[in-house]
Amino acid sequence: MARVRSGDLDAYAELVTRHAPMAVRTATLLGAGTDAEDVVQEAFVKAYRSLGRFRDGAELRPWLLRIVANETRNHHRASVRRGARERAVALPAELLDPGEAVADHEAKERLLAAVAGLPDRLRVVVTCRYLLELDEAETATTLGLPRGTVKSRLSRGLARLRAELVEAGREADHV
Repeated sequence: MARVRSGDLDAYAELVTRHAPMAVRTATLLGAGTDAEDVVQEAFVKAYRSLGRFRDGAELRPWLLRIVANETRNHHRASVRRGARERAVALPAELLDPGEAVADHEAKERLLAAVAGLPDRLRVVVTCRYLLELDEAETATTLGLPRGTVKSRLSRGLARLRAELVEAGREADHV
């Protein structure tokens, strides 16, 4: 970080290379969809310009992901202002399961659809915590929320998901 702050562009390129995949996943899952790479590029530019405000000793990843989350929100607001309709985005296979394919594809699609159907304030918390696998503190930092708010929104979001998936299972049984 000291090299980056001193203006070493190669050091910043290393940080970008190391954190870009997670940043793109974050932007995609938080709603940037096919514009995720553009959002992340803008976020990295803003991060570079904001290096002077980065606290010594702070963790880089949550700070950077917070910028990505904010830029994703800005992108979404701009799209809404231009009259664009929110559209469902098919997630690339590597986002659905970055590890070995274990779960049934249909179950994953139902789960992702249920997550996408949550109100934004719950969806972003559930996405950061479980789809991006951030811990509660990283989720709080990334979204700029108190940790208690993250916990309560996780609880409400998971309860809604559970109820929706149970109901969807009942409907599937009756078909």
